[in-house]
Amino acid sequence: MKFKNNLLICSFLIFSFCLNFAHAQGYKIKTIVIDAGHGGFRSGAAGSFSLEKNIALQVALKLGEKLNEELPSIKIIQTRKTDVDVDWYRRAEIANEAKADIFISIHCNSMPDKKILNGYKTIKGKKVAQYKYVKNTSTSGTETFVGAYRRINEMDAGLRENEDIIKDKNYKKTQTKDPTDPEELIMLSLYKSLYRTKSLSLAQLVQKNYTELNKRVNRGVKEQGLLILQRAAMPSILTEIGFISNPTEEKYMNSESGQNEIVDAIVKAIKEYKKQTEN
Repeated sequence: MKFKNNLLICSFLIFSFCLNFAHAQGYKIKTIVIDAGHGGFRSGAAGSFSLEKNIALQVALKLGEKLNEELPSIKIIQTRKTDVDVDWYRRAEIANEAKADIFISIHCNSMPDKKILNGYKTIKGKKVAQYKYVKNTSTSGTETFVGAYRRINEMDAGLRENEDIIKDKNYKKTQTKDPTDPEELIMLSLYKSLYRTKSLSLAQLVQKNYTELNKRVNRGVKEQGLLILQRAAMPSILTEIGFISNPTEEKYMNSESGQNEIVDAIVKAIKEYKKQTEN
């Protein structure tokens, strides 16, 4: 065990040295991978008239077009361009194979129905509480996630976003390790800690622009054990662009003007991040 820990520490130092050396040689952002969350039969969250997978795709494609216009020297790769399902591990794989410098996953948030006490009913002489469920439509705002590579206790919250992964019949055939295995989490933490600071920096810029440019409610930058982010070997974020369960935000995210505002905020963040990183 002691030998393994020493090996991990040595690996970390080597990775850190290589990263610093590359930066000293004139690091440039060359490739960005944009991931439209969900797709195909994995529709994601549902609003009153729209689905997360469709909004995510529309915003992702607009973001790619805007980046091509304003940063033509950067190669833009989409994990999907149509309504198809892309396996969760393949999304990160696409970014890794392209040696991408940034990975951005677009998603919509949703709140579960509220459970409200609706009185009591006597059943076989026992008083039993009766509940009803009402839609939670008031929660609003944006939040952006980076991978939590050390906070194992946050995996449960992170896996909610990845419930499609757990239900995937091919999960055990992908030759990936159990996401809750301690050794796997240690390796992921080591490999990804190099990019944690940069991921946080990009996420904070995205949230700042949502708030300052778009006047959106800022729910902050958060760290969670999102498997897609954990496996993308570059600065990576997953941004929740609004609550599809909120009627006002659902309309906003489906509108041309709303999508353009969201894209403008992300593009400005990438430009700011690019300036900070390359300098």
